[in-house]
Amino acid sequence: MLSRIAILDGARIPFQQSGTIYKKLIAYDLVNGCFNGLLNRNEEIKKNIDLVTVGTVMQEVKTNNLARESTINCGLSPIVPAQTISQACISSSRAVCSGAESILSGNANVVLAGGVETFSDVPIRHSKKMREFLISTPKEMKKGTLNMMKHVGTLKAKDFKPEFPSISNFTTGEVMGATSEKIAKRFVVSREEQDEFSLRSHTLAHSAHEQGLYSDEIVEFMGTKRENNIRGNLKLADLQKLRPAFGKGGTHTAANSSGLTDGATGCLLSSEEHAKKMGKTPLGYLKSWVFTGTNPYEEMLLGPAYAIPKLLRKNNLTLADIDVFEIHEAFAGQILANIKAMDSDSFDARKIGLIPEEKLNLWGGSLAIGHPLGASNIRNIITACHRLDREGGNLAVVSACADGGLASALLIERV
Repeated sequence: MLSRIAILDGARIPFQQSGTIYKKLIAYDLVNGCFNGLLNRNEEIKKNIDLVTVGTVMQEVKTNNLARESTINCGLSPIVPAQTISQACISSSRAVCSGAESILSGNANVVLAGGVETFSDVPIRHSKKMREFLISTPKEMKKGTLNMMKHVGTLKAKDFKPEFPSISNFTTGEVMGATSEKIAKRFVVSREEQDEFSLRSHTLAHSAHEQGLYSDEIVEFMGTKRENNIRGNLKLADLQKLRPAFGKGGTHTAANSSGLTDGATGCLLSSEEHAKKMGKTPLGYLKSWVFTGTNPYEEMLLGPAYAIPKLLRKNNLTLADIDVFEIHEAFAGQILANIKAMDSDSFDARKIGLIPEEKLNLWGGSLAIGHPLGASNIRNIITACHRLDREGGNLAVVSACADGGLASALLIERV
């Protein structure tokens, strides 16, 4: 690489359970709230932005290039190009790395990267038959009233049933929870372990809020900086009472799975040299990154167990060299299966050892904070930077799995 990528600043609006505080807003509103909060404290950088890149999954058809609409809303120059990226749950890490690659190629000096998702306003469509009917209706109307009546008569009651966004993978037909059950069983992750890990996530996230660890990371939006999915008073006995969510005899429940969440994240990037020229001290440096895939039929959510070893080998590092780990918690079973896989002899050449719990997700994770699909990984990146600074570490690994068997792993270096 020609240069390390400086993470100049980063923020998120408080993540909230879907159907609550943000229920009347669309993704456009959420990402604007985050970007405006971030840019308001970086006015000196705002005029230097050369590219805006945003990750999201369930796109609103009215704002199909969400990044461009946000560019205009946030008062950036209209000549600034913008792109919207969709790569399932690693959309925001792809947005960050795409921006970094634009910087390294010399096509940008400063990039605004973000991620956003809302489950409060998902794109619900008419059925395929109804869509065909509506598209052909103007043509049929020109043929006269009798023909139009015949056209209407082609509709059946079932055609009025709406189509909701699928929570299953298009290729395999399997929901993520079922896939997580599969890999948890493969690597012998018990229900007890999953419930205990979920409790840990909530306890740590609640503590982080109470200690003010997120004070610089969260920008106030709609009058609050609090996140309403975190349960500080959760008891293990409460989790143990819940029934399996993905089939009889399963180990995954609503409590040890990440919930439906609305939220947005953003960060500012530049080259290390450009940061110095602007007189800006970064939060940290993005030093290296990898993206990879797995067999979606068997290992849909096992991507971090492939991506993290690949990242370490690429940089001639071992687990012992890493001080901070921020790994996405889609399900407790998923993250624990990945951790066990990387320490398993059955994972052959990819075995790298056991990630120490005392280095992992110490400010809570997606199980507690929530998981707005397109936004989560920038949250992990910014938290990793703050943790490195607070804990005095040097290197952090940020990793996540994604639908389709995809995964990312990023190496962050302390300033």
